[in-house]
Amino acid sequence: MAIKEGRTQERCTGMILPVSDAIQILSGKWKLPILISLQFGNKRFSEIAKNIPKITDRMLSKELRELEMNQLIKRTVYDTVPVTVEYSMTEYGESLDPVILELAKWGRQHRKRIMSKDRSAAKY
Repeated sequence: MAIKEGRTQERCTGMILPVSDAIQILSGKWKLPILISLQFGNKRFSEIAKNIPKITDRMLSKELRELEMNQLIKRTVYDTVPVTVEYSMTEYGESLDPVILELAKWGRQHRKRIMSKDRSAAKY
């Protein structure tokens, strides 16, 4: 098997750990959808829940805590009656914007590719 130019064993090994770290932080069904929701502006808990069909309040709460722990989002509590809590992307979280845009681009292309294969396979 030919190895593409510039792709060495050392570079391979050097990529595995950081990619594994990124996947661990962003893994699961809900973290990326939550981040995408917050890319479109600050939101309260219920607004995020409305953006993401089928997520339970318990799961949303858990995922928000983990994203906050990893400094990707910020939770702001306002001194109002009743208390208002708002979630927003941190500057560090916004550094994921190009990654999310590329994932969306790849996902659209993949969906188009697979759907066209499904249609052509259905003809036989």
